[in-house]
Amino acid sequence: MTAVLDPPETLPVLDTLAARAVEARRLVVDMAASPRGCHLGGSLSVLDILIAALHRVSAGDGTEVVLSKGHAAAGLYAALHVSGVLPENPAPLYGMAGGPYTGHPGPKVPGVRFPTGSLGHGVPYAAGWALSRRIAGRPGLGIAVAGDGELQEGLVWETCQVAAAQGLGNFVLVVDRNGGQNDGPVADISPLPHLADRFAAFGFEVAQTDGHDLAALTGLFAADRSTARRPLAVVADTVKGKGVPAVEGRAASHYVTIDAARAAKWKRAIR
Repeated sequence: MTAVLDPPETLPVLDTLAARAVEARRLVVDMAASPRGCHLGGSLSVLDILIAALHRVSAGDGTEVVLSKGHAAAGLYAALHVSGVLPENPAPLYGMAGGPYTGHPGPKVPGVRFPTGSLGHGVPYAAGWALSRRIAGRPGLGIAVAGDGELQEGLVWETCQVAAAQGLGNFVLVVDRNGGQNDGPVADISPLPHLADRFAAFGFEVAQTDGHDLAALTGLFAADRSTARRPLAVVADTVKGKGVPAVEGRAASHYVTIDAARAAKWKRAIR
C-alpha cells in the first residue's frame, strides 16, 4: 500500500513515535553488548511495527499485541520501555539468571500477556484474544506480529483458516518480512512468493506496507475494525538490522554479541 500523509495534528505523535524508535534501537544494541548477546537483526527489523502497535494499545480499548517471533524479545522489551509500559530499563538486566528479561518473552514482564518462543504459537494466542473480545461484546484487536520465516510453521496457516471461518475482523496478523531466518535467506530455504495472494485466498483483507513507515503502520492499527468481517494480514517489508548501518540487511546480524566499544559506535550511528 502507499502511505498517506497524515494531517498536521498527527505529526507530533509521529515525531514522538520516531523518537521512541531511535531510543529503542539503542537499547537493543545495549542488549547485544550483554554477555549473552541477543537476536539483533530481527529485533531491529520489528521495532517500528511494535512501537506503532503499542501506540494502539495505549488507546485502552482492550487491544493486545503478541510478539509471535519471540526470539526478538530484546526488541519487544525495548519497545515496551520507550512506550511507557515497562518502567525499568531492561537493557542492564537482559538475560540475567532469575530475571524476567529472558531470550523469549513471558508474562512476568509488564505488557506481555502470553509466553512466546516456539514459532507460530503467538498467532493463535492473538486470534484467541480477538475471538474472546468478540464473544464478550468488547472492542479491541488481537494483533500478532510474526516473522516471514515463521510462516513455515503450519500452525500459522491453521489459525488463519479458523480466523477467516470465524469472521474475526478484529484479528490482525502482521508479518515482519525481513527476508531472513536462522539458517539464511527465506527465499533459499522455503520461499514465499505471492504472499499477499496467499492471505487473500485464506479470506483475509491484505495490506502491504513499508514496515518502517510509522505513519502507515499507525494508520493501519488505528482503523476501526468493529464491523469488519474478515481478518487483516499486513505484509510489512522490513530490513534486518534496520538502523545500524554496519549490519543492515546482513544475515550475520541474526544473533550478535558485541563489546561495549562497538555498541557505543553503533548507537552513535542510529538516527
